[in-house]
Amino acid sequence: MESVKQILVVDDSRVSRLMARQYILSMHAGWIVEEAASGEEALQKIEGYTPDLILIDVNMPGMGGLAAAEQLRARLPHTHISLLTANVQTATRNRAAEIGVAFMEKPITEARVAQLIAPLEA
Repeated sequence: MESVKQILVVDDSRVSRLMARQYILSMHAGWIVEEAASGEEALQKIEGYTPDLILIDVNMPGMGGLAAAEQLRARLPHTHISLLTANVQTATRNRAAEIGVAFMEKPITEARVAQLIAPLEA
């Protein structure tokens, strides 16, 4: 029997959050997918639980994804964290590497989500 994984999808776009949720649940119907619309909301959500994976958009109002990812990494050193962004600048990729988070280009597709959740399936 598969263990239940918890995933937090952080994106100011409701459509992006719903797409990620749909793709994850189509592959693992029993997994728990939480959503946050901002970096601030993501930090509040992790006070109550520890997700196995956090997918986080870079460009959001308020606290951006890089700043949020940095704080999430500090609080959850063993959680898989991946930035999801259309911003593919080298500086963004380098900063992600510095803080120890993965990097995945948008748009969100089923194949990209499958790549991101693969480490949880092992």
